[in-house]
Amino acid sequence: MASPSPQPVRALLFNALRFEAGWTLCVLGGSWVAAATGVALLGWHFWHWARPGEWRFIGLFALLGLVLDGGLHLAGGFDFGDQALVAGLLPLWLWMLWPLFATLVFHSLAWLWRYPLVAAACGAISGPLSYLGGAALANVSLAPWLLPVQAVIWAALCLGICRYAGRVITTR
Repeated sequence: MASPSPQPVRALLFNALRFEAGWTLCVLGGSWVAAATGVALLGWHFWHWARPGEWRFIGLFALLGLVLDGGLHLAGGFDFGDQALVAGLLPLWLWMLWPLFATLVFHSLAWLWRYPLVAAACGAISGPLSYLGGAALANVSLAPWLLPVQAVIWAALCLGICRYAGRVITTR
């Protein structure tokens, strides 16, 4: 990906609000709404906003989400009840949150990756809070150990993003 050019604050705010609207629609609407929301928001992002090559990062992040959250589901961390699961691992609405989050990385969250400890702390706090809120709204049961594990996972993910974003931005 090429070095980012400065984006207007209004555009960055729109990026963040678009993600929040997508998160809300996915969690409250379930998998059918998530499919339509995800296609619409990702399509808009790729058509109007994505940097060259960003689709690869978003695709890999979506795959990572399927592996991480799917593994946590298989370990008993999530109980989705009778919800339909993608590849037997996750409901589509939960999986769709991963690529939607990835649309923030090089845009409204780009400033965060220069501060690894702040990014790790933000991930350790906001990741589990997102799961807690989503579980409450979508009638998903969480194992008692899941949120502390999510804190570690999201802190590590954010540190990894710091390293990746710094390398991508400085080498192009």
